[in-house]
Amino acid sequence: MDNLMAIVESLLFAADTPLTIDKMKTVLEIADPKAIRHVLTSLAEEYESNKRGFFLSEVAGGFQLRTRPEHRQWVRRLKETRPARLSRASLETLAIIAYKQPVLRSDVEYLRGVDCGGPVRTLLERRLIRVLGRKDLPGRPMIYGTTKQFLEVFDLNDLTDLPTLKELKELGETWPNDSK
Repeated sequence: MDNLMAIVESLLFAADTPLTIDKMKTVLEIADPKAIRHVLTSLAEEYESNKRGFFLSEVAGGFQLRTRPEHRQWVRRLKETRPARLSRASLETLAIIAYKQPVLRSDVEYLRGVDCGGPVRTLLERRLIRVLGRKDLPGRPMIYGTTKQFLEVFDLNDLTDLPTLKELKELGETWPNDSK
């Protein structure tokens, strides 16, 4: 394919979710993933060297064109909507699910010490978590885990990119103290 780079760029532009190399192989009917990987590397280098308004990000197991963070104020003006904020309860619930998955709601409630029905509903509606199945226990409780949307929102390639407990403690030590 003579114009493989232009075709891959078109696919990335048109996709509303990160594209995996396997998906691109299927669409392009190419057997060798190295050719696609080479094109992706070339595109990323080109966008970076020209300081384009976007860059190629490897996220959620795939690749996606994203606007540069330094242009966020103009992109926000274009969108004219405020990003949906999560409550503290929803963030705590999401963190527990992200780190403990697969996890039962009762386990999340035990760790938080309060009911988390509302936050779980919110996270399901925002497609940050999903039901993975049901546990073989009385009542067949649902098992929760994070989604690809979660990885995209938090700019993670996979769950191993989550900060470790040690990294979180170090961040807490360097975080400005609100009580001053």
